[in-house]
Amino acid sequence: MAICTPSLAERSSVAELRPVDRDLLLALRGGEALGVGALTDRLGVTATAIRQRVERLLSMGLIEREKVVAGRGRPTFLYRLTVAGHRRSGADPAELADAMWEAILAMPDSAERERLLSAVGERLGRQYADLLSRGDSEGAEHLAERFERLSELLSQRQVESGVSRWGDLPVLDVGSCPYPSMTEASGDRAMCKLEEKMFSEALGQPVHLSSCRLDGDACCQFAPVAAVDRGLGGDEAVEVKGSGGDPGPG
Repeated sequence: MAICTPSLAERSSVAELRPVDRDLLLALRGGEALGVGALTDRLGVTATAIRQRVERLLSMGLIEREKVVAGRGRPTFLYRLTVAGHRRSGADPAELADAMWEAILAMPDSAERERLLSAVGERLGRQYADLLSRGDSEGAEHLAERFERLSELLSQRQVESGVSRWGDLPVLDVGSCPYPSMTEASGDRAMCKLEEKMFSEALGQPVHLSSCRLDGDACCQFAPVAAVDRGLGGDEAVEVKGSGGDPGPG
């Protein structure tokens, strides 16, 4: 097997949401656009405090600003939630996701369950593929770029990841399960199969889970099928620059 990228560590760019910022998001959940004055009244804090929170949330992409010009006076600004803001301000979907996962695993028809898992993995993979897409080149360098950018996206989602190499082919190293509670709930490694499908769809290249932490390996590795066919492993495995380099996500 290829050598796992050294020091896989968290390289997350997902900023922590402060309680005071969450209060402002909750004030905007009704869907109406509000100005600083209205937010000051609702939250009972100073206009300066509101403006500080607004600037943070604008930089995080959780709210958007609308300029309003009325008469000959100075323009004012109204704020509303973005799609990302609605997601961050809503209820934690973890319980719902866990319940749905358990229902899928309990399906008596194994063939139907496999089809559903494959469809979920494919849909998730397409979302990553949309973010990774940069033209139609399918050369080896392009594939390595996609591995690197996928690792970066995973890191942004607090999934420990990096990229190593087997010969001239990249290998995705995943140091922590993206969905640990769901992985533990599955006795037949259904989540591993789903991730294999998801990464294959995201990369536009069939990949195989060539090593797995559940088997005691240092990390899970997803390698192009071509690398698996050539016998992934041995001294030819070398490190390539991961998406974060120094000790960093998880």
